[in-house]
Amino acid sequence: MTEFDLSGYADIEPAQFASMVKSASKEQLEALLAGPERTTILGTIFGRMPGQFRADRAGNTDTVISWTITGGPNGDDVYYLVIAGGVCTVSSGAGLEPKVAFTLAGYDFLQLISGNANPMMLFMTGKVKVKGDVALAANVANLFDLPKG
Repeated sequence: MTEFDLSGYADIEPAQFASMVKSASKEQLEALLAGPERTTILGTIFGRMPGQFRADRAGNTDTVISWTITGGPNGDDVYYLVIAGGVCTVSSGAGLEPKVAFTLAGYDFLQLISGNANPMMLFMTGKVKVKGDVALAANVANLFDLPKG
C-alpha cells in the first residue's frame, strides 16, 4: 500500500483533495485520522467551510450545526458552524445549542465532505447519526460549495 500523505493539506485545493480521498483506501484514510495530522486536517476542513458557504442558498437561515467526528486518538472532535445574517463562521460551541447535530466516523466524514459518499445513503445505513432538525440536515450540503468526488 502506498502512503497517503496529506501533510500539505492546507495548500491542496478542495477538488484535488476530493480526488485524493477517492483514490485512497479506507485503511489509509482511517490511519490518517488516527495519527498526528487529524487535528490539522479537520481544522483545515472546517476552517474552509465559511469560504465555501453559499449565502445565496441560505436565504434567512440562522442556525448552529454541530459535527462530531468520532474515533480520534484523543476522543471525538466536535466542530460548530454558525450561520447567521448570511455569514458562516466556525465556533468553539461554547454556549451554543445546535439546531442539528451530525455524528459520524472520520472515514465517513472524509468521504462525505469530499463528495465521495451519498449523504442519504450514509444516513440510511446508520453511518451518519442526525439529531435535531432533519429537514435542515437534508439541506446542509446545499448550503456549501463542496467538491464532487
